[in-house]
Amino acid sequence: MPIRFDNKVAIVTGAGGGLGRAYALELARRGAKVVVNDLGGARDGTGHSDAALKVVEEIEAAGGEAMSNGGSVAEYDQMVEMVAKAREKWGGVHILINNAGVLRDKTFAKMESADFEFVVKVHLIGSAMATKACWETMREQNYGRILMTASSTGLFGNFGQANYGAAKLGLAGLTKTLYLEGAKNNIKVNTIAPVAGTRMTEDLFPAEAFKAFAPEKVVPAALYLVSEDAPSNAIVGAGAGVFQASYVTLTQGALLTGDDLSPEGVAAHWAEIADRAGEIVPNSGAEQSMLIGKKLQG
Repeated sequence: MPIRFDNKVAIVTGAGGGLGRAYALELARRGAKVVVNDLGGARDGTGHSDAALKVVEEIEAAGGEAMSNGGSVAEYDQMVEMVAKAREKWGGVHILINNAGVLRDKTFAKMESADFEFVVKVHLIGSAMATKACWETMREQNYGRILMTASSTGLFGNFGQANYGAAKLGLAGLTKTLYLEGAKNNIKVNTIAPVAGTRMTEDLFPAEAFKAFAPEKVVPAALYLVSEDAPSNAIVGAGAGVFQASYVTLTQGALLTGDDLSPEGVAAHWAEIADRAGEIVPNSGAEQSMLIGKKLQG
């Protein structure tokens, strides 16, 4: 059965180019009505353009329905207004893809506090604000599909991207709580960690690799993760047609008592503490406490 989005309203942030544009075009092609949100700034978040309007024109030329929105994800009132306009025109909001982002790469030693704060504000706070603006509508509808955009930098680290990495792992953490809170209202929340040749990454890829990592090759994962039958709380890596699942795991650990309940004891038992045999993938933070309880019961 083809995955369709008929009678669904989707918001894609940062959809004026790159991944966001590719998501918006394919959602529309598969029947969704799409809000194309883009501030239209440069890669570092400065300036404005009419990038969103051009994507709307593309969607309409192909027979789809779309509207542009130039609101900043970092401004909650603008996100509330965006959702209100979508509801007014189409009656609801069913899908939100949080894709908007900026880069201000520097080593931590050379990074200004403003560069750290701004990147965290756009990626993490911005995604939270866009999601918050949609949340009550999705609860009322008893239907919502939300996708956060993390990164391998957030999951695994990358030199020169402390601000970006902190924000991106924060988004994976936000997903893990929202999937729990949204479950009773059929709101599914997932995280994608894309690798794509876009304006954000054009100076990181050689020319041939840039083509191999076309944004369109990430789209299948993103659209599956916002579809009716999507999983929830998944972290999915996607790039060049390769799709991966990533997990936050917890080892069985070691119970230390007596003289071993000391820094020296932790050092002596480190191999056992870090042993990945029998590790689990917790579904909530409570499972860490539950595992400790089992250890205490012997």
